[in-house]
Formats: sequence, structure tokens, C-alpha cells
Amino acid sequence: MTRTALYTGSFDPVTTGHLDVIAAACRFVDRLVIGIGVHPGKTPLFSPDEKAALLAEVCAPIAAGTGARIETATFSGLAVDAAREHGATLIVRGLRDGTDLDYEMQMAGMNGTMAPGIQTVFLPASPGVRHVTATLVRQIAAMGGDVTPFAPPRVVEALRQKYAKG
Repeated sequence: MTRTALYTGSFDPVTTGHLDVIAAACRFVDRLVIGIGVHPGKTPLFSPDEKAALLAEVCAPIAAGTGARIETATFSGLAVDAAREHGATLIVRGLRDGTDLDYEMQMAGMNGTMAPGIQTVFLPASPGVRHVTATLVRQIAAMGGDVTPFAPPRVVEALRQKYAKG
């Protein structure tokens, strides 16, 4: 039996924090579907296709190192519906701090009620990346700051290109 998990987020952009959670998840699943949330009311920096391409590139070494299959997919509805659609029995959520835990526990409770067959699994972020958020990475990059400690080199380059056009 293939153990499949869904890890959702905006990934705008993918950060070292995201990759930390992805690597941890790949140690206990055979297949990880990275669900790129698409919200009509939001204007992301990267398009869903750009995010999927960046994720595929930066996650390839993780897949090779763990033997897990990593896929990307977009979704615009409920995470539990996306999990069902992709055959996931686990939803992976990364935790940075107690604030994340409080919010994620509420979401896990709601998801568990809507989809009792899908379990939420919390993975604590490694100490070196607990402070990293995509929002802060975007803000630093927009102001010309160095984001190399917070994002993989390919993403750093993509951010430079985006903000050079602005």
C-alpha cells in the first residue's frame, strides 16, 4: 500500500522552511502531493505554474534522497477535498511555534470532522528555519535584501527576476 500525504500552502515563494517540512514528510510517506493553494481574491507574486516548476526543481534532490515520489497540484477548495482527490490519507502541516499550533489544531479538528479518514500530522520546523516565512522572504526581496539564507538558490534567482521587472 502506498502511503500518500498532502502538504498544502501558497508557496509564494517556496522557502527553506517549506523544504524542511517536505524533507521530513518524505521520510514517512511513499508519495507526497504538494498542494498549491489558488485563491481568487489574492494576487500572488508567482503564478501557480511558476510555483509548480520551482517546487519540482528544488524538491528533486529531496525525492532522490528519500525515495519518495513528490508531485505538485493546484487546488482552490478545501484541503480535505484535495486530499481525497489525490488519494491522500494524511495532511501534513508544519509548525513553527505555539501560534501555529493553536491555528493548526483548529484546522485539524475541522478537517477531521469533515473527513474522518484523513489524519493531520504536525511536523515541527527545524530550529534553523523556524523563523522563515514566505511573507517575510517576499518583503525582504522586494526591498532589495539578501534572501539567500531563507530560500533555495533557484528561488532566490526567481525573486530577483520578479523584482527586477518591477
